[in-house]
Amino acid sequence: MKRLSPVRKNLARKPGRTAALILLTALLALSVFGGSMIILSLRGGLNSLENRLGADVIVVPSTAKSKTNLEQILLQGTTGYFYMDREKLDRVLETDGVESASPQVFLASLRASCCSVPVQVIGIDQETDFTVQPWIAESYSQTLNEKEVAVGCRVSAAIGESIRIYGVNCPVVARLAETGTGLDTAVYCSKETLQQLLDAARGLGHDLKISGSSDAVISAVYIKVRDGVDPQKVADDINIHIRKVEAVSTKSMLTGVSDSLKAVSATITWLIAALWILALIILFIVFAMMVNERRRELAVYRLLGMSRNMLSSMILKEAILCSLAGALCGVALGAALVFPFTTLIEQSLKLPYLTPAAGTIILCALLALAVSAVAGSAASLRTARKLSRVDPGATLREGA
Repeated sequence: MKRLSPVRKNLARKPGRTAALILLTALLALSVFGGSMIILSLRGGLNSLENRLGADVIVVPSTAKSKTNLEQILLQGTTGYFYMDREKLDRVLETDGVESASPQVFLASLRASCCSVPVQVIGIDQETDFTVQPWIAESYSQTLNEKEVAVGCRVSAAIGESIRIYGVNCPVVARLAETGTGLDTAVYCSKETLQQLLDAARGLGHDLKISGSSDAVISAVYIKVRDGVDPQKVADDINIHIRKVEAVSTKSMLTGVSDSLKAVSATITWLIAALWILALIILFIVFAMMVNERRRELAVYRLLGMSRNMLSSMILKEAILCSLAGALCGVALGAALVFPFTTLIEQSLKLPYLTPAAGTIILCALLALAVSAVAGSAASLRTARKLSRVDPGATLREGA
C-alpha cells in the first residue's frame, strides 16, 4: 500500500485528468460487457426457441397472418386468436411424411375485471402433445387436471396460487423455465379446461369467434416429420393440398430470426469497434498531452533520486489504477443498463432474448475488466517510457 501512496496522491492532485482516464476506460468496458451480454442473450433466446418449439412444421389458418402473426405470439407474447376447422388436423395427418401431429387452441384473455392479466391461453391435447408437456414435466410430473394451468415464467402467479381467466379461478400447478420469447407470458391448459374458459367468456358476453364447441376448431397444428423427410417438402405439400391453411417450416422461421439476430449482432459489433477506436485514440491523445504537462514534475522526482525504471513504473501504476477503476465502473454501468431492461430490449428488437447463466455473466465481466484494463495500460506505455527519460537539469532550466 505504501508503494501505491505516491501514485494515489498523483491521481488525486489532477482530478480532471484522472476522471478523463477513468471515463474513457469505463467506455471501453461498458461497450465490451454490454454488447457481449446483448449478443449472448440473443443467441441464447434463439437456441431456447428452437428447443421449445419441438416441431418441424407448424400449420395455422391462412387468415392468421392478417389477424395475429404466429411469430408475434411466439416471439413477442402478443395475445391473439385465430381458428380453422378441426378437420384440417385429419388432412394434415394424411400428408405423406408426417409422423405425428398435435393441435393447439389459442384463447386471448382480456384486460378487464374478469381476468387477472391479459395473457395468451393455449389449450393443448395432452394425449398427442409433444411440444409443451416435456417442459411442464420439469416442474409437474402429472397431467393437467380440470382448471389447472401451467404458466410461463413472466406470468405473475406462483405455483399454488390461482389466476383468474374470464372469471374462472385456475390453480397454477407448474411454471415453465424461461425461454426469452413470448412463450414466457403464455398460460397452458388442457382442452377440457379451455372449453370451460370459452363457456365462461360467452357467459360474460365476449365474442371469441368460436361457434359451438372448442373441439370443433383448432388454432395451430404442430407436426413432427418422419426421419429422413424434408420438413419444407411436407410444408409445401400441405400448402398445395389443404385449402385455407399456411404451413411453415420452423427451420425457415428460425432462419429468419437467425438472420435478424446476425444483423443486430453485426451492428452491435461495429458499434463496439467504433467506440474502441474512438476511446483508444482519445486515450493516446490524453497520454501524449501528459508528456509536456508532467516533464517538470518528473524532473523533480529524478533529482530526488528516483530511477528511470521507478518513474516508468509509477506512471504505469497510475494508468493501471485508472484503468481498473474505469473498467469496474463500465461493467457496473453495463449491468445497470442491460439487466433491468431485458424485457424492453426484447420488445425493441422483436427477437427472442434470454439472459445467459450467472457463470457466463461473470466470465464476460472478468473479460471486459481484463481487456479494458490492459488497453488503458497499454496506451500509457509510450508515454511512460518517454517521460522516464527526461533530463532533469535541462527540463528545470527550460522552466526557469
